[in-house]
Amino acid sequence: MPLLLDSSRPASHFGRYDIAMAEPLAVISHKDGVTKVEQNNTTKTTDVDPFSLIGQLQSQLLVDTSKLPQAQGIPFTGGAAGLFGFDLGRSIEVIPSTAAADIAMEDLCIGIYPWAIITDHELQSTYLVSQLDELSTQALKADILLATPTQDKEFVLERDFVSNMTREQYAEKFHRVIDYIHAGDCYQVCLAQRFDAPYKGNPWAAYKQLRLVSPTPFSAYMETPEGALLSLSPERFLKVDNCKVETKPIKGTRPRGKTDAEDQQLIEELAASPKDRSENVMIVDLLRNDISKHCLPFSVKVPSLFAIETYSNVHHLVTTVTGELESSEQILPLLKGAFPGGSITGAPKLRAMEIIEELEPHRRNGFTGSIGYISSNGRMDTNICIRTLVTNAKGDGGGHIYCWAGGGLIADSECDSEYQETFVKVDNLLNGLRAL
Repeated sequence: MPLLLDSSRPASHFGRYDIAMAEPLAVISHKDGVTKVEQNNTTKTTDVDPFSLIGQLQSQLLVDTSKLPQAQGIPFTGGAAGLFGFDLGRSIEVIPSTAAADIAMEDLCIGIYPWAIITDHELQSTYLVSQLDELSTQALKADILLATPTQDKEFVLERDFVSNMTREQYAEKFHRVIDYIHAGDCYQVCLAQRFDAPYKGNPWAAYKQLRLVSPTPFSAYMETPEGALLSLSPERFLKVDNCKVETKPIKGTRPRGKTDAEDQQLIEELAASPKDRSENVMIVDLLRNDISKHCLPFSVKVPSLFAIETYSNVHHLVTTVTGELESSEQILPLLKGAFPGGSITGAPKLRAMEIIEELEPHRRNGFTGSIGYISSNGRMDTNICIRTLVTNAKGDGGGHIYCWAGGGLIADSECDSEYQETFVKVDNLLNGLRAL
């Protein structure tokens, strides 16, 4: 189960590390209420909570490196890594099952990885970290040094992308959200539409093209038995380093301008927009509440409010929320308590998730979940899987590829503007694949 956590440097100037790993000692999966563990060529089901199971297996199979001096300053020293899909939220909350579940990928797919290749773009160095024994580590190193690139089959769409809702259907769902807001059910809901197309070829070829047209600091490529996940995400969900917690919700988007003057005008418009600032604050308050349940009293702060981050096709309004854990043992409870990220559900979270299930025709699967790692040295970093594509097959065959786009709706949202914003967010991805 190969996994690349990709900072897209040097094109993306926000990230620092690339982390590549494969050959996990165990794989934990969860779907439709069933949790499985694959280990030593056997698969067993278990009633253990998926988040607790990750911690248990990590403790059993890997060494705690948090107190080793040589592990300090390294992002990943072996640990748990992979996908926490959006619908894993069903293992935390009771949510109706009305949307179609037509993608095979698991809602949770986490490997326990004993080694990784890490590239540090600030220090311009690449190194191997390993918890394997010395003989196995030397054999692994030799294999890596002798490896040669494979010739991937090209990636080709067999037809253009098609949405799972028409413009009229989007408008009808939009107005139902507004009605829920006016009725007091919620004050923000993130409504998304899904695009899909059949393809032939290798998803890895598609990912390499997309990271060129949309370099983002929290990108990832992952292959699972059910399909591949291609994430070109600009958004961090949760980071923990030395018990310091950081989350960076994105709320507020504008397209890039055609000229420098137009680009600056759009930045200023976004920075001053009452609607976007209001939407941002709603989610910041939700995330402050989510992480405060696990952080030390009075440690939750907002050091940066309404910062502008610029990417290849959009400007985003980004806020930073921080906190502090009592110990690294709180990392998995923190992740479970804040999952899925409030920036892609709405608020209050549970009611927003119920409305999403009611109005979106298909389950989100990997989209708006998280992908990242929990390292044995007490560090964690995860993204929010926006600008993310999922396939229902892997390798050089073919199948369907899915991509989503959405945005947060509040009381003064305008239907046409919100509908158009969904295309602003993903057109560079869809166009990137059309060009292959």
